[in-house]
Amino acid sequence: MARSLSGWARMIVIPAVDIRGGRCVRLVRGKPDAETVFSNDPVAVAIRWEEQGARYLHIVDLDGAFEGAPININVVKDIVSSLSIPTQVGGGVRSDETVERLLEAGVSRVILGTRALDSPDWLGELCERFSGRIVASVDSVEGRVAVRGWTVVADTSVAELLDRLAKVPLAAIVYTDTSRDGTLTGPHFEQVAKVTAATTIPVIAAGGVTTLDDVRQLAKMDLEGVIIGRALYEGALSLPEANRLAAEHGC
Repeated sequence: MARSLSGWARMIVIPAVDIRGGRCVRLVRGKPDAETVFSNDPVAVAIRWEEQGARYLHIVDLDGAFEGAPININVVKDIVSSLSIPTQVGGGVRSDETVERLLEAGVSRVILGTRALDSPDWLGELCERFSGRIVASVDSVEGRVAVRGWTVVADTSVAELLDRLAKVPLAAIVYTDTSRDGTLTGPHFEQVAKVTAATTIPVIAAGGVTTLDDVRQLAKMDLEGVIIGRALYEGALSLPEANRLAAEHGC
């Protein structure tokens, strides 16, 4: 079974801060035209999650994901400098320079999606250079891998990508079921279980987490963490309560 490389004994709850146009937003299934703006101040949002007990923060530069290069890196820097908890950041990270800039800015882990699929040798080299600080994003559309801000669905299956990633010393994998992301319809538990069973790399699940029962069920799986976005922003569940359940029911 996969086991955390971060020293966490149980699954942790990781709030998401998605940035688009300098604002904190949530999309539905990653669609740019299905946007809800939750705050014009992502830094304040990040600080709020830390104050409510977040132990880690997941940040996505949505503009970067769509454009192929970071757009909101200054906002990311401001968030990181305002927090005492670690962060992981993704969205348009497709070059050595971008990885280096983010790590130099104080980001704890950098998430790669498109180039994790396109350039496995490059990914392996990064993992060797920055041990414990590189995460791969595995985004699923009906079992196939979505890339380039989820605008392109590759011929590669999730199972095939997981098999390739098994050869790379990654810190973790973020697995997202894009059909559930931002929908408040609950995770695809069966698929999450399949992913954790298919790899020895620590897995962080994302997509559709809505209720405390969702958190309870995920906590019983072999996960490093679970990323929650819209449900926290809309008050469907509270971060302190989710943290408590994750601690109580984790394996």
